[in-house]
Amino acid sequence: MRELTYLEAIREAMQQKMREDSSVYLIGEDIAEYGGAFGVTVGMLEEFGKERIRNTPISEEAIIGVATGSAVTGMRPIAEIMFSDFITIAMDQIVNQTAKIRYMFG
Repeated sequence: MRELTYLEAIREAMQQKMREDSSVYLIGEDIAEYGGAFGVTVGMLEEFGKERIRNTPISEEAIIGVATGSAVTGMRPIAEIMFSDFITIAMDQIVNQTAKIRYMFG
């Protein structure tokens, strides 16, 4: 059995899904050229291009808002939030905005 670090397993899983499905894309802070805070996306920009590896400003709420908004239209985003401490900032997008879209707009 092959041994992988968590980082390697996450990268391979994302690459596999992106190769299988063109609607899968990555969004997050410094994930393109830099490879993310922990290097998870290193090398993915070269394979998938800037259309599918999207850098964002430092705004967790915006990252999750874009990801959930595109998900309801059929895209399959993978949003990277640098540190779990900041996910609570983005909860408004999930529980107060995206959760109500179906009921507000049909």
